[in-house]
Amino acid sequence: MHAYNPQEIEKKWQEIWLSEGYAEPSDDYSKKKKYILSMFPYPSGRLHMGHVRNYSIGDALSRYYRLRGYNVLQPIGFDSFGMPAENAAIKHGIHPKKWTYENIAYMSKELDSLGFSFSKRRMLATSDEIYTRWEQEFFIKMYEKGLVYQKSAIINWCEHDGTVLANEQVEDGKCWRCGNEVIQKQMPGYYLKITQYAGELLACLDELKQKWPNQVLTMQENWIGQSFGVEFGFKFDEQSKAKLGGKDGFSVFTTRPDTVFGMSYAALAPEHEVVKYLLNHNLLDEQKQNHLKQILNQSPKERQQADKDGVDLGIFVFHPFSGEKIPVWCANFVLNEYGGGAVMSVPAGDERDFEFASKFALPIINIFDDKSLPYTQKDATYINSSFLNGLDYKQASQKIISEFENQGIGKRVLNYKLRDWGISRQRYWGAPVPMVHCDDCGLVCEKLENLPITLPDDVVITGKGNPLDTHPSWKFCKCPKCGKDAIRESDTMDTFFESSWYFARFASDERTWDKCAFDEKSVNYWMNVDQYIGGIEHAILHLLYARFFQKALRDLGYLRDSEPFNALLTQGMVLKDGAKMSKSKGNTVDPDEIIAKYGADTARLFILFAAPPQKELEWNDSAVEGAFKFINRLYERAKNVKISKSLPVIKHEILNQNEKYARLKIYEALNKASEVYENTFAFNTLIAACMEACNALNAQNNSDIWSEGYYIILALLEPIIPHVCAELSQILFERENLKNIANVKILNEVFLSDSINLAVTINGKLRAEISVPSDASDSDILHSAKQAVFKWLDGKQIIKEIVVPKKLVNIVVK
Repeated sequence: MHAYNPQEIEKKWQEIWLSEGYAEPSDDYSKKKKYILSMFPYPSGRLHMGHVRNYSIGDALSRYYRLRGYNVLQPIGFDSFGMPAENAAIKHGIHPKKWTYENIAYMSKELDSLGFSFSKRRMLATSDEIYTRWEQEFFIKMYEKGLVYQKSAIINWCEHDGTVLANEQVEDGKCWRCGNEVIQKQMPGYYLKITQYAGELLACLDELKQKWPNQVLTMQENWIGQSFGVEFGFKFDEQSKAKLGGKDGFSVFTTRPDTVFGMSYAALAPEHEVVKYLLNHNLLDEQKQNHLKQILNQSPKERQQADKDGVDLGIFVFHPFSGEKIPVWCANFVLNEYGGGAVMSVPAGDERDFEFASKFALPIINIFDDKSLPYTQKDATYINSSFLNGLDYKQASQKIISEFENQGIGKRVLNYKLRDWGISRQRYWGAPVPMVHCDDCGLVCEKLENLPITLPDDVVITGKGNPLDTHPSWKFCKCPKCGKDAIRESDTMDTFFESSWYFARFASDERTWDKCAFDEKSVNYWMNVDQYIGGIEHAILHLLYARFFQKALRDLGYLRDSEPFNALLTQGMVLKDGAKMSKSKGNTVDPDEIIAKYGADTARLFILFAAPPQKELEWNDSAVEGAFKFINRLYERAKNVKISKSLPVIKHEILNQNEKYARLKIYEALNKASEVYENTFAFNTLIAACMEACNALNAQNNSDIWSEGYYIILALLEPIIPHVCAELSQILFERENLKNIANVKILNEVFLSDSINLAVTINGKLRAEISVPSDASDSDILHSAKQAVFKWLDGKQIIKEIVVPKKLVNIVVK
């Protein structure tokens, strides 16, 4: 055998796998299947080590199941619409489409160079026109079903990217992508009615508890935010009603109706329609108007983090039971998206209400018998609460709800924090919204036969405004309903729209992609995704949207199942010098350089050995070198292997101690493999076990044990370092025999020890431990025991000697 040459070996096997169609799924749907999917990348131009980690995990699982005879689908694609392409167009003067597809071509070669066994036939980009065609059909079907609607609302606006952001895309008041401050802006837009599925999205989390990380489930549960309570209406007094142009009042939701008699003021969100009316009609003095506008310009998250602030609106409502006048304020802590943007404020029962009342000297009505408690206590008794006096929490809650309903002034309701998903984006590089504005017909869906609505190529991206709005011809069309001149919608869709259904598209036979969104036979075979892999940063964004899409497309008749992903693995970040790798920090490692110097197998081995997948991984140059050295030793020591087409027959009982130990380590690794690949994904422990087995092999000279060891170890490591394992398996065993690893049985004989360990005690106190042959006689055991504790026996009289088989020897002395 010549010296290990990773570049030569890896090129050879990548060409073989491609020519054989190794990574392509089979049409034999009678076979057991595994659908392994890693979150697909944005085509930014180059892979980074985070990609390498993600895809190394998925590829190891895919190769493992192929070895065991499964029909495996492991696809890859590119989440290729979005702002970075437009930013690159501005910076480099290149068309977004050209930039995107050149990057896809380059990144595809990088993926190939790492030996990832992705299906070539099922590769897609979300900016492909055929992908857009079906996506626009989904939009139209959702619109017809009422799952898509248009409204004008206060939205999150990123001035830097010039686009709307969904609530989930605002992080600490900043744009999730560029980090620019987000402002509030009134704009029309399209919304997906994800709130219609809030209850089901929450309930179905129970189905995922066994195979999803608890942290992700908790984050989604909190984001959906289910709460039970009462909704009732406040009525304005006559003067306020007249001031507000005849408005009767407003609705409020509360989870603690039992505290209603402690209410001393009502509070509205800055975006509430009553506040807007007062502002628009100049019904507040200049100081109050400026104060409100200042609050309005803050994001909801900024308001929640700020000190309690507000404005007295000078209007009043009646208490629903006592009839007393209650002042109405605008408060920065009230969210417009939750409970109608209005709250009844009970300073004695809520910390926020208490802080606000204290700051503005509003009344604080104590409604609990324990005056030392400033906030709601569920073990207190009610006072100053009319017909609730003397009741405990449970009694008061039941009583007040009955009174609300009996008097017809309120009703029991279920509420959620989750808001509808705004998907309108004011940019060029995205899937066009397939709607048309007609002066006569209003807002009209494009005809399905006219899809896809594609983007014009002749645009200039300046970064100012949406180029679709200023294109000389693209916007002008005919109304699909009446045929008159009309204007095409220039908003494009949020890129999360594309990534919310790509997994089902992958599961569909690619030969039908131009005929239907999903072919039923293929999708029903492959779905659900058996193992999904990606970063926890997508716990709310992508993962929640994808779960919603699955349910919506199910109800539209496209898909069968309610959940898309059976199991989820969230891999940790790759760090360097203690920080996440990023170009801005100058601490990135280029996978291409690692491959050029050490080979793809070294990169894969390091990335899976350095830490468990769920944990953060600190880049370590010396550990990369160590991985390379191990592969070199594995390759070089293969010369000790006796070439054979099958496992040799070995008589274990005649082996010496080193030979038995080597077999023990080999089979310990084999024993660990299924648990690692199928449950824990702790590849580092399996790799460590294989390294121990290799070291044990090197300490003995039995060629049959070398053959047995390499036959098993190569099969265990093939999913992790496939190129060198395939090469050695071809040389030593003929490559097709590698697939028979599933038939290798765990041999109990190798786990039986030839010796036993015994404790030696004197008068019951532990003095030593001895190791004796498992077939040693009692007299031999006693002899060894006395030798071990000789110094404690010197000068003592032995009264009794007790041998407890396989446990201990107790010597009683006087």
